[in-house]
Amino acid sequence: MDIKDFVVPLAELRHTCDPAEFPFATTEELKPREEVIGQARAVSAIEFGLSIRNHGYNIFVSGIPGTGRNTIVKSIVKRISLDRPVPEDWCYINNFKDLDRPLAVKLAPGSGRELQRDMEKFIELMLSEIPKVFESKEYEEQKTGIQEELERAKEVLFEDTGRRTKEMGFQLTVTRTGIVKVPLFKGKPLQAEDLEKLSAEQRLEMDDREKKVDTEIRDFLSKARQLDKEARERIHELNRKVAHFAMGHQLDDLKEKYGANPRIPDYLAEVEEDILGNLKEFLGQTPELPFHIEGMDRASFLERYRVNVLVDNSKTKGGPVVEEANPTYNNLVGRIERKMRLGVAFTNFTMIKSGSVLQANGGYLIMNALDVLRSPFAWDALKRIIKKNEVKIEDIGELYGIATAGIKPEPIPISLKIIMLGSPWLYYLLYYYDEEFRSIFKVKSDFDTQMDGSREEKARYANFIGAMAAEEKLLPFSREAVAEVIDYAARLAEKKGKLSLRFSDLSDLVREASFWAGREGKRTVETGHVDKALDEKVYRANLLEERIQELLTDGTIMVDTTGAVTGQVNGLSVYDLGDFSFGKPSRITSRVYIGKAGVVDIEREAKLSGRIYNKGVLILSHYLGGTYAQDKALSLSASLAFEQSYSDIEGDSASAAELMALLSAVAGVPVRQDLAITGSFNQKGEVQPIGGVNEKVEGFFAVCKAKGLTGSQGVVIPKSNVKNLMLKKEVVRAVKDGKFQIYAITTVDEAVTILTGMQAGERQADGSFSEGTFNVLVDKRLKDIAKKLKADEKTDKDKDEKKEKKDENNDVPKKEPEKP
Repeated sequence: MDIKDFVVPLAELRHTCDPAEFPFATTEELKPREEVIGQARAVSAIEFGLSIRNHGYNIFVSGIPGTGRNTIVKSIVKRISLDRPVPEDWCYINNFKDLDRPLAVKLAPGSGRELQRDMEKFIELMLSEIPKVFESKEYEEQKTGIQEELERAKEVLFEDTGRRTKEMGFQLTVTRTGIVKVPLFKGKPLQAEDLEKLSAEQRLEMDDREKKVDTEIRDFLSKARQLDKEARERIHELNRKVAHFAMGHQLDDLKEKYGANPRIPDYLAEVEEDILGNLKEFLGQTPELPFHIEGMDRASFLERYRVNVLVDNSKTKGGPVVEEANPTYNNLVGRIERKMRLGVAFTNFTMIKSGSVLQANGGYLIMNALDVLRSPFAWDALKRIIKKNEVKIEDIGELYGIATAGIKPEPIPISLKIIMLGSPWLYYLLYYYDEEFRSIFKVKSDFDTQMDGSREEKARYANFIGAMAAEEKLLPFSREAVAEVIDYAARLAEKKGKLSLRFSDLSDLVREASFWAGREGKRTVETGHVDKALDEKVYRANLLEERIQELLTDGTIMVDTTGAVTGQVNGLSVYDLGDFSFGKPSRITSRVYIGKAGVVDIEREAKLSGRIYNKGVLILSHYLGGTYAQDKALSLSASLAFEQSYSDIEGDSASAAELMALLSAVAGVPVRQDLAITGSFNQKGEVQPIGGVNEKVEGFFAVCKAKGLTGSQGVVIPKSNVKNLMLKKEVVRAVKDGKFQIYAITTVDEAVTILTGMQAGERQADGSFSEGTFNVLVDKRLKDIAKKLKADEKTDKDKDEKKEKKDENNDVPKKEPEKP
């Protein structure tokens, strides 16, 4: 194999969009049209979920932020909502039979606010009309007539009673303190001296008559009270009749207007009855307090006749579309507000406020799933609403058995579609751990992150850029600039023939390119402005990368870019800072010595490695055994380390580099330091693809450039990653000029050839490797180590046996001499 066979062709390093594909000079020539780009599957799912009316077919929109989920969902929902009928208004009215349980009323769209205004006008009118009729001459004459009749009847009754008491010897006189009885003697009031002249028998007889008089007086008072009661009832009935007359025409009009509603006629009848029972409030006859107390004045009393409009669809077109940005329990369900009265909280039906579920009733509610789950009680409340198809506005404490004094509004039935947006991991988390979730969110809409980069899709991209420029009043883009934006979309997609659907990042690039073009006083955005926007975006975020590059350049972080060293390889890793990612080369070293410890990974021993990294090291160990220990036991002690690495390491993309360092140390063959390698491999020695290939190549290129390009430097990548290459123009130019190379491999043996310059060597029929190859050296060294270990073991065994014999001889008892 020749090293040139592994060079990646220049055309494969960066896949560019040809501006000639676009039939326009600038995006100004395009006619903006509303269309969804690259999300046919997601759109189909959304439209299905919005169209099916069965219970539980709510929609979970799954996808990473930045793919246009919000915009697309709102666009589709608003379009479909226009074909839906406008839903009814909902109001709460006073329940005069039970003030703690307000009644919910459904009215035609716009009628809720109309009923509210009609009731306010009615009450205002009654506050002026009722006093007028009570001040009328007719009313005064009728009331005076009743009162005069009462006085005459009481006079007749008193005269009749007085006549009878006079016959009993007592005269009745009415004073300010009541009725006074005066005994008579010979037809005249009895004097004190006359009382002394009476005999005892006369006194007893007078006492008996006085008792009879008391009975007459009590009978008179009882009859007088009955007359007063009858007069009051007549006046009360007169008042009702007069007040009814004042309300009659107005109430009849309201009953006729809202008569089709099953609840309003009964409600109006109760309003009339309540007004008749509280005429003093309308006549201003209630005493005024010396100072204002909330809830105890006439205005607070009159609130009982108000209509609380919870949902007003008077201006709604089609089904309502509500986007809840803060889906707390109260914002979703609604709340019951309270006011303070003398230090005590009080409430009534006018303080009930609707939540977004009621506002979206009959339409669509859009919200973020993670926001719902973060809000206490919100998720359980939402599930309960969906399952019961009703909203019950109540205090949170009521849900958990904490009794609170307050009102209990009547539940309101609901019918709406709920669209929740969230990440894929959140969808699966809810699906597996919340059994109710799968029965109430039966439709999943999966947003993709990339699409095919066909000519048609590129044309849609161009239309998107043109529409955005027109909508946000940005500068028009030349077709070359459009092609440059599409190239950036291809880099984000990280796959040949694909374009990214991360429209938030692409939109930012369009805005920023327009900004830089405007700053230069240009009328059109050109390629250079797009490049400028990308460079400036990197500059704002790559402070850490620059500091690391400085450390690599001045030798603080030791990485060689020339020469060859045994047991030392340049590996590549990616630093992901969230808004910016960059590659960094790392020195990986290996030491091999006689022993049976096997491959010891220092990162793992220091607990600085993750599970995937550890898996790669284990595969490495077993690859060694499977390749070189078919005719002998694999006996060695070896160490692997990421030098100058003091933070956690995860991933297996450095396993190929680690294997090269280890094999180099075993064979004693130096590895080229002007090359870096990235890739994982399996137990069969096949090199597997890795992530971040562009950042890794560019990271090593930056170090080589800073230290001086020699023309021999380059990066070895898995061949399966060639389709992911979308390198910066600077790197492509260096390759074109012969200053840098990219090699692609499929097996470990190919990596050996490139990094050492030796052929790896294939195993022969007799089990040995081809002479003069790299694998022969590895195999020989492993055999030497095995022989040395075996020899050492035999020596140790011989020593142990000699020691055991010596110990046995020392244990034999000596024969004592015989005594004479």
